[in-house]
Amino acid sequence: MKNENRSFADTRSGGQTMQDIYIVGIGMTPFGKFRDKTIKDMTGEAVAAALSDARVTADRIDGAFFSNAVQGHMEGQHMIRGEIALREMGIQGIPVVNVENACASASTGFKLAVDFLKAGNGDCCLAVGAEKMYSDDRALMFSAFDSGWDVSNSEEVAQRLADLGAGVEEPEGSKSPKPYSVFMDVYAGFARLHMKTFGTTQEQFAAVAAKNHAHSVHNPLAQYREAMSVDRVLAAPPITYPLTLPMCAPISDGAAAAVLCTGEGIKRLGLDPARAIKVKAAILRSGTDRPPEDYKNHLTRLAALEAYEQAGIGPEDISVAEVHDATAVGEVIQIENLGFVEFGEGGPASLRGETKIGGRIPVNPSGGLESKGHPVGATGIGQVFELVTQLRGEAGARQVEGAKNAIAENGGGLHGVEEAAACVTILGR
Repeated sequence: MKNENRSFADTRSGGQTMQDIYIVGIGMTPFGKFRDKTIKDMTGEAVAAALSDARVTADRIDGAFFSNAVQGHMEGQHMIRGEIALREMGIQGIPVVNVENACASASTGFKLAVDFLKAGNGDCCLAVGAEKMYSDDRALMFSAFDSGWDVSNSEEVAQRLADLGAGVEEPEGSKSPKPYSVFMDVYAGFARLHMKTFGTTQEQFAAVAAKNHAHSVHNPLAQYREAMSVDRVLAAPPITYPLTLPMCAPISDGAAAAVLCTGEGIKRLGLDPARAIKVKAAILRSGTDRPPEDYKNHLTRLAALEAYEQAGIGPEDISVAEVHDATAVGEVIQIENLGFVEFGEGGPASLRGETKIGGRIPVNPSGGLESKGHPVGATGIGQVFELVTQLRGEAGARQVEGAKNAIAENGGGLHGVEEAAACVTILGR
């Protein structure tokens, strides 16, 4: 298997050999529940903000990648979503590619935009993700996630995930009687396996959620902006053991966009290079068949190894991270995969405060998916928005001091015992 015997210490021989790519503009709507906004509305808002931030006009865009996961399910718009959403703002007559890769859709579209520019197809490219998920029809809303795994054997998949946590007792009353996403059961299975294997505790997962809710207080675009203690997280309504409501990402609407340029494009368009953020790595992998306990071959760890090699740095060089915390257990697993801590140490490190702003390695200063929100087709570029803001030193009260290199991890779907797809992106000054 590619990369399987490598360590994070072996990732320093890389560096860019092709034309460097930069983020020159970012834009993001608030994430939340917006009954009166359409996909077009939110796309227009995010793209207009990104173009304004880059100081370019729509006619300078050479290609666009539009990411969305559930508009077909929610509204019946299964095709040409990007062409429809972008044309009214003058983005037409250029390649527009529609991207759907579950919760990794936006980061996949971002990577494709990077590749588009590296291939010499243009100097300036747009990556945008938009999602409208909230609905008064709760059955429709929660069923949007039902095809994020193999629907041909969903009962078998569900049982296999339940078996992951065998041996970890589920306390009475620890399962919600109300509808929730099937993926909360997925994460609960991962959580109980982690608890059984490493001794991780529910309190440690709660510490992740409490930290992220505290971070979101300072993010004006976050869906929830209320600080919570560990005790309050533990006492909140249960979803499925060991997860309580504040440990889980909400249903969200929102959009985010990024304008990317080659170095030559920055010169040709007369843009300010001082605000440009370099894309040091953009990696996409799919999952593999592996034993559940084989954490070292988790697709995100392998993607991280590849990303660090491409960027020519290691995990100790990262200043700030945004990871896919659809639940708190996701953050625990991913900080291990990214090499910030040893396997099994994600929970204790979180409880010690190592991942908070001001800690050893700040993770999810935006508030993460648990607090900022999770409009699945926009989430990955929402992470990019936060990291660019951090690297520019423009994050205000949530600023990570001296941020130089930043990493984002974004996963989507489920196949086997891990995500079906994962992207790891490294940005730097």
